Amino acid sequence: MLLSLLSGGDPRRIIVSILLTLPVILFALAFHETAHGYIAYKCGDRTAYNLGRLTLNPIRHMDPIGCLSMLFFGFGWAKPIPINTRNFRNPKRGMALSALAGPMANLIVGVFSAVAAGFFYVLYIRLTVSVKIAMLVTFVYWTFQLFFISAEINLLFMAFNLIPFPPFDGSRIALIFLPTQTYFKIMRYERQIMFGVLIAVMVLSRFGYSPFSWIAETMTNGIANAVIPLFRSILFV
Repeated sequence: MLLSLLSGGDPRRIIVSILLTLPVILFALAFHETAHGYIAYKCGDRTAYNLGRLTLNPIRHMDPIGCLSMLFFGFGWAKPIPINTRNFRNPKRGMALSALAGPMANLIVGVFSAVAAGFFYVLYIRLTVSVKIAMLVTFVYWTFQLFFISAEINLLFMAFNLIPFPPFDGSRIALIFLPTQTYFKIMRYERQIMFGVLIAVMVLSRFGYSPFSWIAETMTNGIANAVIPLFRSILFV
């Protein structure tokens, strides 16, 4: 992600893009992890609550390597929310729901951000043809960019975490469909699987192909383009 920004050419544009991207990454990760902990809490596990992790303060969730990986390569992770499945009233159900909460939180933020990006894009076009206040036009343009970046990052993080292999959230969701013994046999190899997946993603990214970035870009553009005609009909009257 940062590598693509650095190839943009205009230094001022690069700096502003990075300044917008960094807080978006931090809050996407924080929202994701807080959602995990909140649903775990509602299912009976107070571990994250007792450790003060039910907060949107990104510092409480930040993993430096994961954040740098997200910035440079377009995928990353936060410090995992601690969950004790023995506290769940229904361990299988509780684990699956708390795992699903993180990607779904990013999906909600991503969809909202894509809709907002569509609105501010139309507003920017409207202002460029009717308003001569350069500062206002510039502000609206970068607001559009902020929401567009937020949509892409949140949807990318959702897609990345739905990988159905441990230790990603998708594997916890799959627990519902697998026999418990089979699931925990697979979990023994979660570290090896994680490194294998990360290496595969890095190699694909090196050759210019990131399936998660493609999913995020496709969803962001699809949602924004779907609402643009609506906002155009409202603002261009």
